[in-house]
Amino acid sequence: MHPFDRDTALTPAGPGRYELAVSDEWSINRTANGGYIMAIMALAMGKETDKQATPIITVNYTGRCEPKPALITVEKIAQSGRFDRFCASLSQDGKERARAFGTFAQAPEKESLRLYEAAPPQVAAFESCIQMPKMDNYSLYGHMDVRLDPECSGWFAGSLAERSIQKGWGAFRQERELDLPAVLLVADSLPPAVMVSQGILTWVPTIEMSVNVRNLPKSGRLKCIFESRFVDGGMVEEDGQVWDGDTLVAISRQIALFRK
Repeated sequence: MHPFDRDTALTPAGPGRYELAVSDEWSINRTANGGYIMAIMALAMGKETDKQATPIITVNYTGRCEPKPALITVEKIAQSGRFDRFCASLSQDGKERARAFGTFAQAPEKESLRLYEAAPPQVAAFESCIQMPKMDNYSLYGHMDVRLDPECSGWFAGSLAERSIQKGWGAFRQERELDLPAVLLVADSLPPAVMVSQGILTWVPTIEMSVNVRNLPKSGRLKCIFESRFVDGGMVEEDGQVWDGDTLVAISRQIALFRK
């Protein structure tokens, strides 16, 4: 079994209730990665509907998710012919750690319009990019093959850029299909874009994250670009795009605290 499947496995615990053990194998600085938590909650909501096209998942991170048992409860809040909408709560020790909202759509009967008014990002070839190393306390990079475009990686050595743009690639180190939960993980696997201009000592814990998946990828590695433009009021936003070649896979937005 792939480590990601092992660490996202859900056990039914009653109507709309799922138990799991949050793993410490997908962590950033000893805290469960937001994309990993989003993937778990999306899986739980997805088990409550047969509509699986173009899901929109938003998670509010209300507390630190620790590597121990958790309970996810799912409530259907609206239903129509096209959409099913859910609210989910992840709790540990009786305290809520994350709350998610999910919109799952029925696939259109006819092929829909595909119109892009923005081109895919220009990212250096996968083999030419700089691989995020395996690091103590950053277990995510033991499983994820994250590679940064050389023009965005100067912050590693203290050479900062003027703009907060992070580009690169996301894939599993151990081969696995990039399905919906994997796409959500990739959407939060690159280091924060604001580090490119502000340096490695920046602390950027996510408050809220939203990912809209437009297409499931066919390849095993995804091209990513993330940009932050406004640091103000102690917070920073990050807007992202995830691509499979010339096909848009997902768009995302994160809101995070910003501290030096």
